[in-house]
Amino acid sequence: MVLPLGDLAKTRIVPFGTYGLIALNIVIFLSQLEHGTSFTTTYAATPYEISHNVDLPVFDDTILPIRPAQDELRRQVEEQEHVPFPIWLTILTSMFLHASPLHLAGNMLYLWIFGDNVEEVLGTFRYLIVYLTCGLVGTLLQIGMNPDSLIPTLGASGAIAGTMGMYVVWFPRNQVRVLVFRFITQMPALYVIGIWIILQVFEGVSSVGRIGETGGVAYLAHIGGAATGILFAFLYADRAREVEALHDAQDGWFVGP
Repeated sequence: MVLPLGDLAKTRIVPFGTYGLIALNIVIFLSQLEHGTSFTTTYAATPYEISHNVDLPVFDDTILPIRPAQDELRRQVEEQEHVPFPIWLTILTSMFLHASPLHLAGNMLYLWIFGDNVEEVLGTFRYLIVYLTCGLVGTLLQIGMNPDSLIPTLGASGAIAGTMGMYVVWFPRNQVRVLVFRFITQMPALYVIGIWIILQVFEGVSSVGRIGETGGVAYLAHIGGAATGILFAFLYADRAREVEALHDAQDGWFVGP
C-alpha cells in the first residue's frame, strides 16, 4: 500500500557502488533468463547444501529423503548442476539472483532510493563490504531456521534491508516520496522504513513454523539484514553526523537520484 518512489535528500557524490550493484544485478538476471531455471537453482543458496556441505544433486533417499508428493521439488533438485567452487559460496552468489522481473525491480528501486546516501557516509569500498555482510547475515538467518530445507534462497533483499536499516538510523527525518494507493505524497524515512521493518518482523515471526515447506518471501533474511544494518549504523554514527554537517554547510551542491 506504500511504495517508495524516491527520497529528497541528495548526495555530494556519484554513487558508483550503488549504480554498479544495480547494473550487476540486472546483468545476472538477464543471464538467468538465458540459462533457465537450473542456473538459478544451482547458484542460489539451498539450506540443505550449506548445512550439510553437499553439492546437489545427490540422490540417495537415506541421505536426502523427499516425500513422493514433492515431485516438483525433486525435479528442481535433479536439474541442479555442480558449482565450480565451494558450495558455501552460493551464499554470496544467491544475493545477485532474483525470482522474477518484479522481484528484481522492487529490490533495485529500494537500492536506488536509499543506497546512495548510505554509500556517501561509508565510502564506496566500505559500503560494498557492509552491503555484502548484511546480505550474508540475512541469508544465514533464513538458512539457520530450517537447515534441511531444499527450497533455494535468493535475492538481494537481505543486503538492501541492511542498507535501509542504516538509512533509517542516520536519516530518520529525510523525506521520501511514496505512492499511497493512487496518491503521491511525502513521508519521513522513519515512517516508511520503520513500518516496513515492523511488517517484516510480524510476518517473519508468523512464518517461522512454515519455513522450508514452501517458497515465498524470505522475511527472516530481511530481518537479519536490517538488524545488521542497524548495528553498522551505530558503529558509523559519527561519519553520518559529519556528512549531515557538510550538507548543512554546503546546501545546494548535491547531486544524485
